[in-house]
Amino acid sequence: MEWSSTHANLHVLLRKKNLLPKNSRILMAVSGGQDSLCLARLLLDLQPKWQWSLGLVHCDHRWREDSAANAAHVLSLAKTWQIPAWQESADPPPTSEATAREWRYKRFEKVASAEGYLYIVTGHTMSDRAETVLYNLIRGTGTDGLGTLAWSRPLRETQREPQQNHPQITLVRPLLNFTRQDTAGFCAQNQLPIWEDSSNQDLSFRRNRIRQELMPYLRSHFNPKAETALAQLAEITAADTAYLTAQTETLYQAVVSQTKLPTEHKAWEIQRLILKEAPLALQRRVIRKLLQQALTQPPTFAHIEKLLSLLPAPNGSQGDPYPGGWTARVNGPTIQLALF
Repeated sequence: MEWSSTHANLHVLLRKKNLLPKNSRILMAVSGGQDSLCLARLLLDLQPKWQWSLGLVHCDHRWREDSAANAAHVLSLAKTWQIPAWQESADPPPTSEATAREWRYKRFEKVASAEGYLYIVTGHTMSDRAETVLYNLIRGTGTDGLGTLAWSRPLRETQREPQQNHPQITLVRPLLNFTRQDTAGFCAQNQLPIWEDSSNQDLSFRRNRIRQELMPYLRSHFNPKAETALAQLAEITAADTAYLTAQTETLYQAVVSQTKLPTEHKAWEIQRLILKEAPLALQRRVIRKLLQQALTQPPTFAHIEKLLSLLPAPNGSQGDPYPGGWTARVNGPTIQLALF
């Protein structure tokens, strides 16, 4: 191994952020593209310093005619590197980017759980982070969507605490300080055999259009360092969001409770006089959290604002029904959300 500035930068970053502790069992998600190959090679080179136990998983979505050959190529690399490897193939192939991502992460979890890996690493870069910020901004996801692609998170967001016999698996993205140009340069320098994914050029995928058209336009006409600026926005917003999420949870526990109406229908009650005194940002977050539990579809901005407008409303006021027949009604010091 030739020690490079890329090795040094990642080594220092891992020590600073404590993302992948010594002696960890780490499952590397490797597609065969430049980012995941760069990450795999870096971790393999750093392994003697950290005493990691490394494995590899490759997910074949079966979207391309060469996907089986791609999988064979990655498994061959794992054999050369003398590390255990697993292949997962979709049956049937996912029908969208979103379903592909959901399937892929379920497969990661399955292999990690079965083989005792507590960390899964992916090759997401600063470039991916910047593109995801733009994608979420256009979709209107709010500030939570701007603080995207965190350095690490529980693989399953609902499993915040490890359960007996089901230890928590952590998803880690160690390359968020590196651009796609950095990983390409590392692969070229180390003559890594990149598998070119033809679907990356397919502009019917919106993320590809952002990568191929929008980002180059922003770099050319607005900011040559647009990727860095957007990635920094994600980093700053992620910290802000973590703080607001903690404050929201405390306020939610104080103002929201479940009850039953005389009709035996389940209902939620909001202590509106308390919530009304909270900052608007927290009011919206509390209401969104409630609607996420009650509704069968993600709440929209209009849904949240409709309930928010009832905080100062006269007793007996009610809004238009929500999806599923839920109605919010002012009842003295509370707002009841129920199937009246």
